[in-house]
Amino acid sequence: MTTSQPSIRPGRRAVIVGGVRTPFVKAFKEFLKMDTIALGDAAVSALLSRTDLPRRELDSIVWGGVILPGLSPNVAREIALDLRLPASVEGFTVTRACASGLQAITCAAAAIERGDADVVIAGGSDSTSNAEIKLPQKVVHALAPLAFGKATPGDMLGVLAQLMPLSQILPKMPKIAERTTGQVMGEAAEEMATRNNVSREEQDEFAARSHHRAAAGIASGRLRDEVAPVQTPKGKWVHGDTIVRADTSVAALGKLRPVFAKNGTLTAGNSSALTDGAAAVLLMSEEKAKALGYTGLAYFKSWSYVGVDPADQLLMGPALAMPKALDRAGLTLADIDVIDMHEAFAAQVLSVLKMLASDAFARARLGRDKAVGEVDQGKLNLYGGSVALGHPFGATGARMVTTVANELHKTGKQHALLGICAAGGLGAGAVLERCES
Repeated sequence: MTTSQPSIRPGRRAVIVGGVRTPFVKAFKEFLKMDTIALGDAAVSALLSRTDLPRRELDSIVWGGVILPGLSPNVAREIALDLRLPASVEGFTVTRACASGLQAITCAAAAIERGDADVVIAGGSDSTSNAEIKLPQKVVHALAPLAFGKATPGDMLGVLAQLMPLSQILPKMPKIAERTTGQVMGEAAEEMATRNNVSREEQDEFAARSHHRAAAGIASGRLRDEVAPVQTPKGKWVHGDTIVRADTSVAALGKLRPVFAKNGTLTAGNSSALTDGAAAVLLMSEEKAKALGYTGLAYFKSWSYVGVDPADQLLMGPALAMPKALDRAGLTLADIDVIDMHEAFAAQVLSVLKMLASDAFARARLGRDKAVGEVDQGKLNLYGGSVALGHPFGATGARMVTTVANELHKTGKQHALLGICAAGGLGAGAVLERCES
């Protein structure tokens, strides 16, 4: 099942004019005391400052998130209020698991191209450090009368009786598991590695390359320019990403133990880490950008969102969504200059690459005779990906859009292809095209 792409109003196009993100850091580290709203505040504030956007010009904020705060889930509107933006700046929050940031941006692009807005900030954030620990429903039901002040003294003994045995009322640690299958995402990726004959060595080689490319991108200033420093509530400044390891190697990664299966191939080294961070992108109608003196970097030529059976290769969605995005753009893989794929796990990316190159997969899953094609490794994840940089769930899509839009603009390359896998058996794909100067 797919989400259809809205029609573009004739003569109307949404362009990306800039993007910025916070440093990406490991959970429970530097950003421990900053929740997802605070991280979003930091990214949007930096974007407004860097682009020097007059606040009166902003129509809306669209935000993506996965770990949403229970008492203030519309993070977009909270950001607008925190930053004292004009009261007219409305906001809404979307959640599509790891594709939430991209979903927010394509929602913003669609709104602009329909004529609903001229200037929108879109992106996403997540703070794994501040995930709320859920009480068992048994406890909620028993304590609700007390919480709402409707219990009498005589009810107290009844409440205590409902809470027995105590072993069943302890809070449970949150985990990234499928509601329908109970399977943790890493376990699903292990199955994908087995089914697609992806070896441990291939995964470690991919992970090492991701770290080396990310480190090179930071050293050259290319990635560093996309990151705004953040001051924590304790007054400490965080200037850059903290997960990237320039000195890692295949040999070092090979010493790590499997984490999802006793004799498995997925380790902490070839999987993305739990991460805190935020990323924001500024979009405008092409006419508005010109009127305000901004340069359009790139625009969306197409996008696609798909669903697959979570029990059948949970993270294979990009292998279906990316070809659909190519078809909608009227392009083939050979037309693409830059490919950026979310690296939830090295095994997942390598599995999807094999699917795209497989005639059998094309016949069985895509309804076509020939494979989409072999992905040129020289075009893929030029500056590393989530394995090296980290993965704040709602922010990753906006990070990717920022990086590829800048790459197209700076190099003169024409087309970029994005691919993101997501929990629930979801996949996303998008094609960006460079704006003519």
